[in-house]
Amino acid sequence: MSQNPRHLAWHETLEIHELTAFQANNLMGFKMSLHDIKDPQLHGLYTEAIQGVEQNLRELLPYYAEAPTGTRSLSGADLTAYYAGHLLGFAKTSVRSYAIAITEAATPSVRETLQKQLNKAIELHGKIFYFMYARGLYPSYNLKQLLENDVKNANKALSL
Repeated sequence: MSQNPRHLAWHETLEIHELTAFQANNLMGFKMSLHDIKDPQLHGLYTEAIQGVEQNLRELLPYYAEAPTGTRSLSGADLTAYYAGHLLGFAKTSVRSYAIAITEAATPSVRETLQKQLNKAIELHGKIFYFMYARGLYPSYNLKQLLENDVKNANKALSL
């Protein structure tokens, strides 16, 4: 096995995709919300988070050139993609959070409630995913296009 492969591994490429997409969507939301934050300490925390996520994206974006799909081009985005991606990220995080919470549930009624809510979160995630997939906003079976969208969205978030 080569110690210096010519490209990233598929699985690490997909993890970089998940991190980049998650952070770019949240960065846009943080930046759009910043002017509404009146508490000086919370405003400072938002500013710190924005700067940290911007740095994270700047550090992750160079890895896209090493992805197994080659060169990407940037194209325009619309807000539907952002809002749908933001909602999808929320749904995905909800599924994970409920799955973890269930492992901590000791009271049967709490477990039943969390399981019911987990199932609803899974259903919502599926609906959002298929909404995005049907409109070409989440090309999950096309890694090249998926990564191109990440670069475009991360650059857009950095430029806000």
